Amino acid sequence: MNTELTAAIQACYNEADKIEATNIYPASDMKLREMVQFDLLQFLAYLCFSDGADMRAELTFIKDYLNYDFDIERLNKFKYRRTSSSSFLANPPRSLSYFAQWDIRSMATYSKTSKAFQLVHTFQLLGETFIACNSISSPIEIGHLTGYVTMMERYLRGLGFTGSHSKVVTPVAPVAPAEPEKPMDVESILEELNSLTGLDSVKQDIQNLVNIIRVQKLREARGMKQPTISLHMVFSGNPGTGKTTVARLLANIYKSLGVLPSGHLVEVDRSNLVVGYVGQTATKTAQVIDEALGGVLFIDEAYTLSANKGENDFGQEAIDTLLKAMEDHRDDFIVIVAGYPDLMEEFLNSNPGLRSRFNKYIFFADYTPEELIAILQSMCEKQEYKMTEEASTFAIDYFAKRVSEHSETFANAREVRNFMERAIAHQASRIVTLGDDVADEVLITFEKSDFEAAI
Repeated sequence: MNTELTAAIQACYNEADKIEATNIYPASDMKLREMVQFDLLQFLAYLCFSDGADMRAELTFIKDYLNYDFDIERLNKFKYRRTSSSSFLANPPRSLSYFAQWDIRSMATYSKTSKAFQLVHTFQLLGETFIACNSISSPIEIGHLTGYVTMMERYLRGLGFTGSHSKVVTPVAPVAPAEPEKPMDVESILEELNSLTGLDSVKQDIQNLVNIIRVQKLREARGMKQPTISLHMVFSGNPGTGKTTVARLLANIYKSLGVLPSGHLVEVDRSNLVVGYVGQTATKTAQVIDEALGGVLFIDEAYTLSANKGENDFGQEAIDTLLKAMEDHRDDFIVIVAGYPDLMEEFLNSNPGLRSRFNKYIFFADYTPEELIAILQSMCEKQEYKMTEEASTFAIDYFAKRVSEHSETFANAREVRNFMERAIAHQASRIVTLGDDVADEVLITFEKSDFEAAI
């Protein structure tokens, strides 16, 4: 392990404890050192992507330095939910604001002794060490690291600091904030949506929604009355059918059409809303809602909030807080709840207020075997892989069988992604036995044995 990195992380935890003891950090069920740890974890998930390397080194790194024990599937799920939003690169880690506030209060310069410097330096060092842990330094990963550190420094400049974390500088008068990025136009977002495999009925539903909003905006511009429409939605479907992906695109559509000012997506599940103590669930849910204001709150497996009616379950408290916020902030954010079709019906029937606020339903059908193979082929093309004819035939037969089984463990496109990552790991283990002098064709080709090992 890198002793410099270990010491830097521990130093940040220690500083967090000191800041928490002041009135800078508000009372919360999350300790500031836990927030630092979680921010660092989200950062690593942001850097993590399928670069063809064996992910075991990255999983070990996360466990060694941040004490999170992930397997590939859980890391993918975390990465998918926490860092794929387009807003991630635009928002500094929450802990940085508290470190910076302490520096400002102490009139500290942005130098090696300041708390903000220490935290930014730790992110930089963590990212550099993480990228190097599997001996493959991708330009994309390096770009992500540079972009994130630059974003943090830009945030600090907006608070009155100047310079970069590698220089000793002093605070100056705040500078004007950078102009916000120009949102993508609706047609570009719809083009991205339509490029997804399958989802024909979903694409049509989204197009119909865009048409409604456009006509509403046209009527508004001409001074006509506007019928009240709710944009809160229910996404129903089995795991891996594209619900979260479509929610991200829909958030961008809302921003582009002027429905929402930010259009960022906050993805949560029960664990992010419910706490096992009276009163704390409402506080935690309210914090999540505040984070989502201006954008979309996406609640996955929402039915778990109402599934347990026991006296020690506080899911209903989260629902009540959510319903009140939807009334108080009806124009400030949009809520999308998602989950299995039958269970989502039970969820909506559990509370009259839920049924009345969610009147738009989009159903995500399971992928056909042909669509799953198309997804696999698309993943291969994007990551510069190809399949032998035997490997392709094996994959077609395997996914046709998985679809026909209707297994509860089947996860549609998510299973394809996990299947490919296991195949990448086996291919890498097979190739390293061949020595360094291997042809490019070997490096980009999946053989049947790679897919056999992936099931």
